[in-house]
Formats: sequence, C-alpha cells, structure tokens
Amino acid sequence: MYSLAFSILFVSFLILTLLVRFWLASRHIRHVLRHRAAVPAEFAEKIPLAAHQKAADYTVAKTKFGMLALLVNTAVLIGFTLLGGLQWLSTQIFQHTGPGMGYQIALLAGFALISGLIDLPFDYYKQFHMEQGFGFNKMTRTLFFADMAKGAALGAAIGLPLVWVVLTLMGKAGNLWWLYAWLVWSGFQLLMMVLFPTVIAPLFNKFTPLADAPLKARIEGLLARVGFASKGLFVMDGSKRSAHGNAYFSGFGANKRIVFFDTLLARLAPQEIEAVLAHELGHFKLKHIVKRIAMMFAISLAFLALLGYLKNQMWFYTGLGVDPMILPGQSNDAMMLLLFVLVLPVFTFLFGPLTSISSRKHEFEADAFAARHTDARDLVSALVKMYEDNASTLTPDPLHSAFYDTHPPASVRIHHLNLAAP
Repeated sequence: MYSLAFSILFVSFLILTLLVRFWLASRHIRHVLRHRAAVPAEFAEKIPLAAHQKAADYTVAKTKFGMLALLVNTAVLIGFTLLGGLQWLSTQIFQHTGPGMGYQIALLAGFALISGLIDLPFDYYKQFHMEQGFGFNKMTRTLFFADMAKGAALGAAIGLPLVWVVLTLMGKAGNLWWLYAWLVWSGFQLLMMVLFPTVIAPLFNKFTPLADAPLKARIEGLLARVGFASKGLFVMDGSKRSAHGNAYFSGFGANKRIVFFDTLLARLAPQEIEAVLAHELGHFKLKHIVKRIAMMFAISLAFLALLGYLKNQMWFYTGLGVDPMILPGQSNDAMMLLLFVLVLPVFTFLFGPLTSISSRKHEFEADAFAARHTDARDLVSALVKMYEDNASTLTPDPLHSAFYDTHPPASVRIHHLNLAAP
C-alpha cells in the first residue's frame, strides 16, 4: 500500500517537474526570439546586432538541446527505477560477484559506466556540433577523449575509497551511521578544496604564473587594498578547450589561488581585469564562500539524515521498482544510495529558485564591493565584453531567469552598477 502510494507520488512529481521545465524552456525560447531583431536600448551602442543575434541563436540552441536531454534523462530514470533497470543490473552483477562489498562497489561502478555511456553522445554533440557551430570549441577529439579517460580514472581513484567508507559505515556504524558519513563527507569536501588547485586541476590544464608585470602590480595593489592574501596569480590555458573566458579563485584557507583564463586576459583591458577580480574578491571578503560551504554542509546533513530513515523503509525500494529481498543475505546499501541520488532531484527541483535568489543577492553584493574598490564603469565595460564574447543573451525570459539564473539579468546588473558609477 505504501509502496503504491510512493510510486504515484514519485510519478506525479516527475511529471510536474517535466511540465514546469518544458514550460519555462518554451517561454525562454519565445522571449529570446521575440527580442532577437534589435539590441536592447541600453546596449545599442556597445554590442553589435550580429553579436546580439548570435547570443539569441546560441541561447535557443542550448535550451532546445537541454529539452532533448531532459526527455532522454527522464526516460532513463524511469527505466532504471519503475521499469526494473536497477533490479536487473543488480541481479546480473550479483551472479558474477556473489555477496559482499565487491557486489556493492560493482553495482555503483556498473551504474556509473552505463550512465556515462548514455551521456557520451550528448557531451560529444554539445562540444563538436553546438559549441563548434558557434565558434566556441577549441578542443580536439583526442583531448576530448583524454579528458574523459582522466576524469573516469580520477573519479574511480577518489570516489571508490569514499564509497567504500560510506558503505562500511552504513553496514556497521549503527543507527547514527548517517552522522558519521556526514563527517566523512564534510572532511572529504574540505580536502578536495585544498587539493584541487595544486593536484587535480593541473591534470587537465596548464597553469603559469602571471607574467604581465604592470597587470600583476595593479592586481597586487588591489589585493593589498582589500586585505586579501593568495598563493599566487596564475594564467590557465583555457583556450585549448574553449573560447569562453572567465576568472576564478580556487583553494581554501591559506591555499587560495587566483586564476585567469588566457582568453579573458586577451580580451579585457587591465583596469577591466582589475574590476572583474574585485568582484570575485567581494565574494570572499563578504563571506559568501563560507556561507555557501556552510549551507552545503547543512543541506547534506539533512539529506543524509533522510537517507538514514529511508534506508530501512521497504516501501521506498518497492515503490521505485526494486525488490530489496531478491538477493539473499546481501546488503542493499549501494542500491539505496543509487535510488536516493536518482530520485532526490525530482522532489527538490521546485526549491531551486531559493538557491538562485540567494546567489543573485550575493552577485549584487559582490558588484557593490567591486564598485567601492574600483571604477564601476570598468566592471560594466568588462561585463559587456564578456556577455558578447560568451554569447550570453541580454533578453532572458524574466520567469526563466528568476527560476534558474544564479546571476542577475544583464540589464538589471548593469543598471545597478551605473547607479554606483561616479
């Protein structure tokens, strides 16, 4: 009875999520196309019509591609759950491994392999047709598959030991296993923040110290003014993969690095680069990063507590197409993890705007911080160039933007900055 009710609830939320996402995507496409013919008045003297239309076409292409991927992913989700895909995979693996931790690890690895193979055609099409068609792809096919192999190897090297620890806790740590798992997960996340800049990122990109002496002096002056210490200024060879440009911080605590894409340095003037960096510094100085980490830890604790409850609820398994008793003497912990990860986005999707609202608030605050420490007009000119170079639409559908976008719409953001300009 409970399993049937949960099946109905799951299908209802899945349909609702699908309808809302398609509705928002359709609104977005219509709105962007409706404003394709003319550059918005506030950008008319800054962005050519051809660039505006390219951004509109790129946005529409990405949105349509996302709708197709959504349909496929929904079908795959139903196949794995209600149609018995995970049940079949579990049985097949068990026949070769027998009971034990080997079976559980193999089940997770098998699922990851199948999911990766399903995603591969979409990733390939996106990179070598859509991105390439709009002039953004710089990646060779050799590099594409090398990145994929490196990512898979790194995921196995890092993920499998972590999974083994979590599964061991689930099986042997008693009713509070989820709390111990949360402590392990939190420690793992902090460790990755420390290791990412010096160990993981260099496996995929080349990082060289910033060599432009005048620009370096300008940036170091900004760092001194705002009281920010870093482990260095680096340039990343982003141009070997994409024409998109960006800048970011990596690391944690005293291990922080400032990284510029080479494409960004080639496009922006020194004062514009300084303004972009001031915005990123604002996120750190205003404790946005710490707040996001704390929120991530709090949410993960709540979800793990929920997982701890659902672990022993038979209706959760059977309501999602899995018979937990089909394998005699075998723990279902790996299956539980898979089911939870698969269905959680279905039930949490409608809470997405809350995260977007918080993120946009932080972006406004970081812009205000940048305007206090640099000339707001330099950040405006940098943003306009970045919108143009990245083919970011200037006319998103307001509702779509409010639901999904972590950054304010271009017109709103620049209006705020213009008010702060001298």
